[in-house]
Amino acid sequence: MRILVVCGAGASSTFVAQRVRHAAHDQGLAYIAFAGTEQSLPIDLDAADVVLVGPHLGHALERIERDAAPRGTTVVLLPPDIFTDLDGTRTLALVRAAVGGSGGPLPAAEPAPAPQTTSEPDSDGHDI
Repeated sequence: MRILVVCGAGASSTFVAQRVRHAAHDQGLAYIAFAGTEQSLPIDLDAADVVLVGPHLGHALERIERDAAPRGTTVVLLPPDIFTDLDGTRTLALVRAAVGGSGGPLPAAEPAPAPQTTSEPDSDGHDI
């Protein structure tokens, strides 16, 4: 899951993106979060599955949703107090609610294959 956090100049979105990235990692989720600006949005949308819009950009929400729709990108307007979410867990919960909790866990290492036997079983089914 690729999460774009958009604000006016990119400063506050950088903090939110970093916090949600850490929260996702702590929960074992394969999410990537990065910051962008309102001006970089037309380019950044191509790399995002979800766009988190800073509360001060509420006036641009309809335009952002319109630009995101053809790409299948989900848009979420962040609440005004989002910058108090210091560990990113509340922001991550907003993302997961918006996309139905998808994203899944980080891939686990594959288990080692079971050893192969080359001997024949005896009448009791044991290898000899």
